Amino acid sequence: MPVPFQRVYIESTGYYMPGEPISNERMDAFIAPLNRMSDRIKRRILAENGIVTRHYAIDEEGVTRETNAQLAAGAIRDCLQRGGAELSRVSLLASGSSGGDTLMPGFANMIQGELAAAPMETVSVHGICAAGVSAIQSAAQGIELGAHRTALAVASEMPSRLFKRSRFAARGYETDFDSHFLRWMLSDGAGALLLSDGTPGLAGTPGLRLRLKWVHQRAFSGDYPVCMQLGLTEDRARGHLDFGSWAEAEAAGALQLRQDIRLLPHLFDIGIHEYATLVRDGWVDPKRVDHFLCHYSSEKFIPVVEDLMAKADLAIPREKWWSNLAWRGNTGAASILIMLSEFLHTKALKPGEQIFCYVPESGRFMAAYMLLEVEAADAAPQAVPVSRTAAETAPADDQISIAPPHDPAIAPEGLGALLTELAGIWHDYRSDVWRTPLIRQIRERRFALPDYLNWMEQWVPQVREGSRWMREGAASLTGPYKTLAALIDVHAGEEQDDFNILFSDYRKAGGTVAEIGDLRRNPGGEALNAYLHGLAATRDPIGLLGAIYIIEGTGQRIVPALLPLIKAGLKLPPDAFRFLEYHGHNDENHLNRWLAAVEMVMTVEAAEGAKGQGRAARQIIDTARHAAALYLMQFQHITERMSHEPNA
Repeated sequence: MPVPFQRVYIESTGYYMPGEPISNERMDAFIAPLNRMSDRIKRRILAENGIVTRHYAIDEEGVTRETNAQLAAGAIRDCLQRGGAELSRVSLLASGSSGGDTLMPGFANMIQGELAAAPMETVSVHGICAAGVSAIQSAAQGIELGAHRTALAVASEMPSRLFKRSRFAARGYETDFDSHFLRWMLSDGAGALLLSDGTPGLAGTPGLRLRLKWVHQRAFSGDYPVCMQLGLTEDRARGHLDFGSWAEAEAAGALQLRQDIRLLPHLFDIGIHEYATLVRDGWVDPKRVDHFLCHYSSEKFIPVVEDLMAKADLAIPREKWWSNLAWRGNTGAASILIMLSEFLHTKALKPGEQIFCYVPESGRFMAAYMLLEVEAADAAPQAVPVSRTAAETAPADDQISIAPPHDPAIAPEGLGALLTELAGIWHDYRSDVWRTPLIRQIRERRFALPDYLNWMEQWVPQVREGSRWMREGAASLTGPYKTLAALIDVHAGEEQDDFNILFSDYRKAGGTVAEIGDLRRNPGGEALNAYLHGLAATRDPIGLLGAIYIIEGTGQRIVPALLPLIKAGLKLPPDAFRFLEYHGHNDENHLNRWLAAVEMVMTVEAAEGAKGQGRAARQIIDTARHAAALYLMQFQHITERMSHEPNA
């Protein structure tokens, strides 16, 4: 749940950009190409990210002209000067950064020293892009709790020191693409906010004050491998401190900043789901947002974010977006503070306007959000509810229609509430699945051929039951549901041979069990199929559509994400992965058919009037929740090897 604030206001803001703006054409003078591949990568990345100028705190010789602590101090001085405030008023300093100038002490303490500030409380947040929001939240909580009346939040980044050509000499000026990529993306800068309990108004805007309504942060580090990192080797097998010397670590590439761009689509999927949850629970209303400040690292991601928001039916019109990426560059944790500061310095605000901020972090996946609202300086404080139930805060059904992995952009009218609740079930299920021992093995590249064969041996007999319980369920449909029965029969017909394809893949991979009948489901698979067969035998088992949503959704979202990792780790011929390839490509069509089936059910329910209102949706949701729990159990048991000896 977001952290709400009732008496925290932004009094002033400031930022500091070192040196003069550096154009794309002048970048080579500061971070020279490494080899012949560098120039090609540079052109490609600059063509996509939309950055025209950026700033560096190093000179053309690679000499550091200003430290990271000095950048932060510069932003703080600008912030205080614009607000006409004295540093002596500040009793809490919270900093956010991916790294200061020293490994220790903390960055906030180094900034305090640079400012020669009086004794105060300090908080150093070490992270990546969301670290700036964490610093803001830390400062705001100190004020909200009454421990401080005035606090500073600052974020500063200086990655240019890592990008100098000399940093790559130990590896013969050769490096992987993931390390090349960030050299042309990141740059230096700092931003600062002065927060207080609201006595002064917002600097530069007479008669107005800017309230911080809430901050929400959520990390998904248990679900995904590292995406952006400094300190690990390329294969992530060793950390920089595990080497005999810094020179050895540098030669092994453990001191190069990398980002695995192949993982980035998952980051935006997570972020938009969190956004949808905030809307659903009443924390933010897209229709009330007047200004959207989104920290995207590249303009390439604008349509990605925009499309995901549109599909969720929660779009914020493009004319309300504001970014300074093009002329300030991507400054990591400092970006959102620099962006907010420059926005406030250049925009005329009015009471009642809301500013919504979104910061995705690719380190190990995190999403951060803030909502601010402009108030008249003489307005009475507005209380923010501490806790609200979904029933109290949920928007009308037609305001939300998001259902990962289904594409809600094509959802029929009236399915918003159902698809939204299913989305919540899916989100929790996916998160749990991604933390199972099996998926961790695959993600961490510890997945060997015996592990793959063991998985297949337990999965084949489970898949074999799929078309059976579907046909049983279709046969149990009566009266007005006969049309639905025909649709389910078509679906079952398409899937009735899937287990044979999967078994063939297993054999081509070296599986030794010769007869399908000798394979056994694990306890999770047994429980799932027993539940579905039992439900299929009841009259009008509409709830089975909830199970199909989870099972087909697994094929559409989870399988495609795993398949490249599985292929990379197992040296098998392409025809050993036919089943996984098929489901990754075709389950989206299956889910479109699922949507048509749900629409049929809702049409029947509408014809029944008040008598059946909401019953079918409740059955689908309940079954989806149960099926997700049982399918998760199946995943959890896979690493426990089973005996497939024929029964005596």
